[in-house]
Amino acid sequence: MLPALKPKFTLFAVDPASLAKSYSHQKYVLSIIDMFYSIALVLIFLGSGLSLFLENFLKSAGLTHSILTCVFLLIVFAFYYLFNLPVIFYSSFKLEHKFKLSEQKIGAWWMDQLKSGILGYIISLILILSFYWILRHFSQWWLVVSVFWIVFSIILAKLTPVLIIPLFFKYKKLDDEILRQRIFSLAAKMQVKLLDVFQIDLSRKSLKANAAFTGMGKTKRVLLADTLKDKYTHDEVEVILAHEFAHYRLKHIFKLIAINSLVTLGLFYLIFKTSIYALAFFKLHSLEQLSSLPLLFLYFMLFGIFMQPLENFVSRRFEKDADLLALKVTKAKEAFISLMEKLAGQNLADRNPHPLIKFFFFSHPPIDERIKLARDK
Repeated sequence: MLPALKPKFTLFAVDPASLAKSYSHQKYVLSIIDMFYSIALVLIFLGSGLSLFLENFLKSAGLTHSILTCVFLLIVFAFYYLFNLPVIFYSSFKLEHKFKLSEQKIGAWWMDQLKSGILGYIISLILILSFYWILRHFSQWWLVVSVFWIVFSIILAKLTPVLIIPLFFKYKKLDDEILRQRIFSLAAKMQVKLLDVFQIDLSRKSLKANAAFTGMGKTKRVLLADTLKDKYTHDEVEVILAHEFAHYRLKHIFKLIAINSLVTLGLFYLIFKTSIYALAFFKLHSLEQLSSLPLLFLYFMLFGIFMQPLENFVSRRFEKDADLLALKVTKAKEAFISLMEKLAGQNLADRNPHPLIKFFFFSHPPIDERIKLARDK
């Protein structure tokens, strides 16, 4: 009788750099797939006549224009979400679990999807209803719509910390009093007024680390993810918040509002000047038709693709300036470098991407560039 054979297993250490590259490359591919797939869905919806059919079907029910818009938008949202669900599920759930970046349960993920969907629908409905009302009442509607959307986005940014973030995270005042006082001292040094410093339970959804300085006016506050607060030294937390405060000191928020305002004005002026040709191509007659709503979405998508590299370039410039000011204020070069090393490992960041990847996808300088910047100081 032959002796039992015992299988032999060899354990191979996983190279963190290779793991980060694999994760990042899959994210890039999924982002590209999502972009082209979303455009294809809108083109099919418009080109097949489904959009016009849906408008005529809903009109036969005798609904008022406002109710008609609500129902039409809801159906379009549901149509897009259901057909895009495989990409959404894989990119935001399966992939994060595959690379051990999340321990979120499937039920909690679905609840977040529901809340995000309802919130996105409400915000979109406000913007779309305002668009149609202004379209019917102003000849230079593109300018009025732009102003309304810009003001609405500023109000939304102000309310995000108190209305939107609590829908997805529980947060409380930071319980580390020593760290809290260091953050307030840093804020005073950089002439930043804070409501308070809070910690959020990011670990329920993601194991990545993050921190933010969010809100406007009296809603300005620091949000520290528990995944960062519990694993990083006080020096490292201080230097990352010095970076966030630097954005405020350098007026990057107001500059971004100005840039985004110009982009919004440019987009709606483009629609104003060219929509007559786009409408004719899809056999539609007017932007006032609900069936032309997907055409607006198509404009947003294509214009967004065109503008993204430029917006990324500006953002990378701002991020570099914020790094420089944070290093100058804290004089914590070693803490900054160790922070970047930890973030790269914990978040599986692509430390040194191909220039084209950086051009299209990176709103921040890659980690290796940020470390080099600190070492050269």
